[in-house]
Amino acid sequence: MGRAFQNRKESMARTSLNKARVYSRYGREIYVSAKSGGLDPNGNLSLRRLIEKAKKDQVPTHVIEKAIDKAKGTGGEDFTLARYEGFGPGNVMVIVDCLTDNNNRTFGEVRTCFNKGKGKLGAQGSVSHMFDHRAILSFKGAEDDEEKVLEALMEADVDVSDIELDDGIITVLTPTTEHFKAKGALTDLFGEDLDFEVDEISFIPQIHTEISGEDAELLNKMLEMLDDCEDVQQVHHNGEFV
Repeated sequence: MGRAFQNRKESMARTSLNKARVYSRYGREIYVSAKSGGLDPNGNLSLRRLIEKAKKDQVPTHVIEKAIDKAKGTGGEDFTLARYEGFGPGNVMVIVDCLTDNNNRTFGEVRTCFNKGKGKLGAQGSVSHMFDHRAILSFKGAEDDEEKVLEALMEADVDVSDIELDDGIITVLTPTTEHFKAKGALTDLFGEDLDFEVDEISFIPQIHTEISGEDAELLNKMLEMLDDCEDVQQVHHNGEFV
C-alpha cells in the first residue's frame, strides 16, 4: 500500500495556494453538515470531523463559526451533493464530489474540465464501484507499534480494513462508520498529543492505472482545472504517476 498511500495523499491534496478558496470550501461543507445534522459537534460526528480537519488546515476560527451561525437560520443557501464519475487521460478513473446550488452550472464546469483534459464523463456508478469508501488515519510510528495498534483496535471492537507500516508511517483503514471509534482507540493508546498526518474519509482505488508522459501532464492539468472550480470539494482518482 506504500505507493498507493502516496497516490492517495496526492489525490487528496488541494493544489491551490488560494487560501480564500480553501476557506470557502470548508465553510460550505461545515454549513451543509451543520444544517443537515445539527449544530452540536458532539452529536454530529460529521461536523466534528470537518471542524477538526479545518483547524488542522489552519482555517480561521471565525470562518468555522460563521458557517455554523449561518446554519442556524431557517433559510439560507440550499446546497446539494453532486458526484460525477468518468475517465481521464490514460483511462484513469476519476470521481469528483461537489456541493452545488446550481446543478446545471456545476455539471457544465466539470464537463469542460474533462473535455479539456481529453477525458470523458460517465454515468453514475461507472467507476465508483472500483473504489472503496474508507476512513484513513495515518501517523508516525515505530516498527513494533503496528501490532500494538491492531490489538488496541480489536479491543475497541473496531472493524479494521487494513493496517500498514511504511517509511515510519502507520496507516489504518476502516469503514467510514468506524472512523471516530478508531480514532478514539488510537488516541487512548498513544495519548491526546497523537498527531494524525492524514485524517480523511476518502475513496480508495481497488486498482491503480500507471500514467506517464503526455497523459500525466493532461491529468495534472485536468486536476488543476477541477481545483479551480468553486463547487468542487474533492477529487479522487486511481492514477499512479510513473
